[in-house]
Amino acid sequence: MSSQRPLVGVICDRRMLGHHPFHVVGEKYFTALVHGAGCLPVAVPVLGGDLDVLENLARLDGLMLTGSPSNVEPRHYQGEASRPGTLHDAERDQAALALVPAAVKAGLPLIAICRGFQEMNVAFGGSLHQAVHELPGFGNHKEDASASLDEQYGPSHAVRFTPGGLLERLYGKPGALVNSVHSQGVDRLAEPLEVEAVAPDGLIEAFAVRDAPGFTLALQWHPEWKVRDNELSMAIFQAFGDAARRYRAR
Repeated sequence: MSSQRPLVGVICDRRMLGHHPFHVVGEKYFTALVHGAGCLPVAVPVLGGDLDVLENLARLDGLMLTGSPSNVEPRHYQGEASRPGTLHDAERDQAALALVPAAVKAGLPLIAICRGFQEMNVAFGGSLHQAVHELPGFGNHKEDASASLDEQYGPSHAVRFTPGGLLERLYGKPGALVNSVHSQGVDRLAEPLEVEAVAPDGLIEAFAVRDAPGFTLALQWHPEWKVRDNELSMAIFQAFGDAARRYRAR
């Protein structure tokens, strides 16, 4: 049965561990794809000029852009330079910003989470706030680093779904409670994107690509966290898995 599962590429981070570079993917994303979407995850390396990541697309049935401790470099959206000490990942930036438009054009099912959500906005010409919690009118969307993981990824605030949008159709309700583990957020939403959910302070929390030929959904929160314990998260991943199965069958 497992051999029939759709193959979903999961973008890697490139990170130095000791003196060596490693390609890293959080296990929770693999787990969500297996148990929530019924898919088979495979890591997509980001080797810069040594590998054309677009070669992977023809072999995949879906693509996931994960969250990460690193931030998209501001030069990609004409933003101000990051503060000293900000973690970046130039190789992932290069790979993600190439993969997003190509995957959408091909109709490949695409789900993006946290950093992936921000990458999608930038890939289509949008811009980011680098420290939402410091801006007037916005709440604190960061986690409490001193709290347990269950507390950090626990329900933090409500989101309101766009009436008639994908999330409202999937969940059957006008909104939900979600976690909040981020400091960056959408400043200017790229023109091809349409809002799927907003927080009470007006920050965009989810979007899709308008008129995309395949499934697209980007989420600022983390639905992969303990996916089987959350009704909305399961609805999201099941819909993504169904889209990947249709793509594979096609």
